[in-house]
Amino acid sequence: MGNNIILNNTNKFKIEDLNLFYSDFKALDNVSLDIVANKITAFIGPSGCGKSTFLKTLNRMNDIIEGCKITGKVLLDNEDIYGDMDVNLLRKRVGMVFQKPNPFPMSVYDNIAFGPRTHGVKSKAKLDEIVEKSLRNAAIWDELKDRLKKSALSLSGGQQQRLCIARALAVQPEVILMDEPTSALDPISTSKIEDLVLELKKDYTIVIVTHNMQQATRISDKTVFFLLGEIIESNDTQELFSMPKDKRTEDYITGRFG
Repeated sequence: MGNNIILNNTNKFKIEDLNLFYSDFKALDNVSLDIVANKITAFIGPSGCGKSTFLKTLNRMNDIIEGCKITGKVLLDNEDIYGDMDVNLLRKRVGMVFQKPNPFPMSVYDNIAFGPRTHGVKSKAKLDEIVEKSLRNAAIWDELKDRLKKSALSLSGGQQQRLCIARALAVQPEVILMDEPTSALDPISTSKIEDLVLELKKDYTIVIVTHNMQQATRISDKTVFFLLGEIIESNDTQELFSMPKDKRTEDYITGRFG
């Protein structure tokens, strides 16, 4: 038990003075933040305030955007991800789940086995084991165990999103980034994904962008409020929602704007 206590207060990510430009537009302005291991950190704020952009800097998804320039540091376990780190290795360690479920147009099994195969796992027995374990960890094994050969595109939206979470888990990441993972889903599927996220934080560090402030209060340990590319306030979730220190945070969470 002792180990967990030490683990729980270690920073998984340390971001220092991060600025991000798309050509001349400054999308992130001097962002500094510590993201604690094995906790759920939620990013909130109005549309276009930089939360998804910031999320994508944590596994270098912005690299593919033309004219994108980044200054400052993003340290993962004290190693600068914009230094010599291999991007493929980084994305194995830091998985991503998008707003709209995006299963590959192949079977349920092949969706999960895809990542491990790319990273060199060949043995059928090993792949079978990874597929089952990932689907179990994504709380969807029982629903899909008889449908592994079926196309992933035949699943419901909520199932597809849990499949995408299972796919992210299959390569054994350390961090899972989630960009509004429930915004396209109905309330029942949303609730299943929230339960799942709470379950996963025992083994993973989770960062979630959400438009839904109730969701942030239900599942996150820490909440970070973004506005116009800046972090206005970052605190333990209960505290940020019950006693915001900045007037702009208060205005946002009480619905005066956004």
